[in-house]
Amino acid sequence: MTEVHTASARKINSIVHIILIISAIAMLIPFIWMVLTSLKTTTEATQIPIRYLPETPSLRGYTEAIKQSAFSHYYINTIFTAFMKTAFPVIFSSMAAYAFARIRFPGGTFLFALIISVMMVPNPVFYTPQYMMMSDLGLVNTVTALWITSLISPFATFLLRQFFLTISKELEEAAVLDGCNPFQIYWHIMLPLVKSALVAIVIIQLQWSWNELQWPLIINSSPEKMTLSSGIATLVSMFGTDYPVLMAGAFMAVVPMIVLFFIFQKQFIEGIAFSAHKG
Repeated sequence: MTEVHTASARKINSIVHIILIISAIAMLIPFIWMVLTSLKTTTEATQIPIRYLPETPSLRGYTEAIKQSAFSHYYINTIFTAFMKTAFPVIFSSMAAYAFARIRFPGGTFLFALIISVMMVPNPVFYTPQYMMMSDLGLVNTVTALWITSLISPFATFLLRQFFLTISKELEEAAVLDGCNPFQIYWHIMLPLVKSALVAIVIIQLQWSWNELQWPLIINSSPEKMTLSSGIATLVSMFGTDYPVLMAGAFMAVVPMIVLFFIFQKQFIEGIAFSAHKG
């Protein structure tokens, strides 16, 4: 029976690996097609029958995308916005999560339920009131408007609260006996113990901020104030069917995240898997 079970397990593993390989190839095909198209001429990109490889690879798409659009501004705005949308939610959400998990105060349960309820509402519902707020503050068509509406993350607050609840209270009691105040306990004891959750939140926030499209398109119209995602969307209207330019712009937009993934591959995988397990 043992040999039969072993053989069956090997067959199942083989089938699973084959499915995973096919899935990986299927996900890579659009990316490879994007890179190949960015190296073609406009004629080759629209040729019927389809030409899979460029006859003479050309960088025209890249030069045109850079020359006829504000790509340098897109990159700077995206990096700055992604940093702000990652740093502030991690700091503020961790503080809120610690308060909800460890500090008892009137209305705490209700406030936490209110924050969690925000997760149930689609983001587009908030765009109109957020736009009105930005308009009243005179922040429409500014880089500040891209990130100031995301100073705290309900998801990060929820996830970190769950982690804080699992930490033994004896640690806090010992810290209080040593003379630590609540902020010192939070900063020196609690945060280091939830490092894995913080990594997961940084990864999720960074990916979401880098890829966000709708809000940047709504709040900003000036090319100098756009992010990569909204800038690529404007290339569609600017260049129409000039697919090499569009694909070159798209490739330049995803390169930083690809490089970041290869540098922090282990942290990316562990952080996302850990957040999925705890969430």
